[in-house]
Amino acid sequence: MKKFIDLAPKYFLEGYSCSESIARCAVDLGIAPADFISVATSFSGGMGNGCLCGAVAGSQMVLGLLHGKNKDNTARTLAKEFYQKFIQVHKVTCCKVLTKDFKDFHSPERKAHCVNMVSCCAEILDEILQKELTLNVK
Repeated sequence: MKKFIDLAPKYFLEGYSCSESIARCAVDLGIAPADFISVATSFSGGMGNGCLCGAVAGSQMVLGLLHGKNKDNTARTLAKEFYQKFIQVHKVTCCKVLTKDFKDFHSPERKAHCVNMVSCCAEILDEILQKELTLNVK
């Protein structure tokens, strides 16, 4: 069975942005409708100004889509769990801070760094979703 970690880095390297890569996975895994990718576009590059990492934003959107309003209301709990796991590894979620050593937005070095952020988010998302699936099966 394909997972976020199998797909997100691949999509990022194919030209999808950080947030779009996570959203594209959600579409391909049957979690989200096709237009979810377009929704994720504005979260790329830290929402266009370097704030929140787009891969983090895309991951949070997936959690909200699955557990948000009028569902089981665990979205905030899972959002916090995701955030804490990302912070343990990277210390911050701010795109500007995460990429401060890369002056050229389109450099191969920054792309390699950002694919690591996408991979990290995909791995955390897979872990959370697998745990949720396990809890719901019991």
